[in-house]
Amino acid sequence: MAIKQITQYLGTGRRKRAIARVFLRPGTGTITVNGRTFENYFPTEAGRAPVRMPLIATENSDKFDILILANGGGPNGQAGAIRLGIARALVQFNAELRLPLKKAGFLTRDPRKHERKKYGQKGARKRFQFSKR
Repeated sequence: MAIKQITQYLGTGRRKRAIARVFLRPGTGTITVNGRTFENYFPTEAGRAPVRMPLIATENSDKFDILILANGGGPNGQAGAIRLGIARALVQFNAELRLPLKKAGFLTRDPRKHERKKYGQKGARKRFQFSKR
């Protein structure tokens, strides 16, 4: 019994509180996020655009089927995490793509993190209203 080998490239992306594991597999260009279609998971074009950016920059938009497992954060954080994950997976696929992706800024992790809520305050920075009397 022959076991079929699946060629895939893994990239992990993080942004804010979101983490995305991206699997690139040779295919026709379908994108699946958490078992749902790409258009269903990101209903607005603002959510879809960052995800497509690394593929368009390297002209690989129809060469791979992309399976994405994203969790944590919100839609914007997940879209940013997926963008970084796709860029890292493309570099794993072909090291020559590193320079164009780096120049476009797709391999740089956004360092802005979620700041924790502090005790005695309403949020991370916002405080309760001060009463003088």
